[in-house]
Amino acid sequence: MWDATRNRIAARMRRLMQGRLARRFVRQQDGAAAVEFALVAAPFLALTFAILETAFVFFAGQTLEAAAADASRLIMTGQAQSSGFSQAQFKSAVCARIYGLFDCAGGLYVDVKSYSSFAAVNTTPPVTNGQLNTTTSYSPGDVGDIVVVSLYYQWPIYVTMYGNNLANLNGGNRLLSATSVFRVEPYH
Repeated sequence: MWDATRNRIAARMRRLMQGRLARRFVRQQDGAAAVEFALVAAPFLALTFAILETAFVFFAGQTLEAAAADASRLIMTGQAQSSGFSQAQFKSAVCARIYGLFDCAGGLYVDVKSYSSFAAVNTTPPVTNGQLNTTTSYSPGDVGDIVVVSLYYQWPIYVTMYGNNLANLNGGNRLLSATSVFRVEPYH
């Protein structure tokens, strides 16, 4: 009988100690800030980087638009035609208007096409099955022709959030395109 009583007392003491340890563990605040930061930091940093990348993509798109509008004036006013610009020379003129954001030599594609009317103009980006068709042409036209200057750049996307990202091409890239459509002014 003495052993049974001693075993019951020992079992109650163990339960009491476990409860005290559990309560003491719950009451402790040491390290709570570190645990909360660890839970919040990853989504916060992912969202911050996604916002920064989105802003950078829009900034790059606007830079490409400004370069297309500025370089298109060379054709619209006849300067490119009078100087006998080749496709490479016109691309160099475009690259001179883009400052350090793009890999002009290997990544920028310049397509210049001339049309007889605005109704015949096609401004659809040359993308097939998520791949950019990099074959470009250079036809700056003559006085009165309708000219379409299109710039294409495959911008790499680094932040992907569960499939929701800015990529619209295969390989995790986004197609940035800038197009300028105009009629060539009299320049002779």
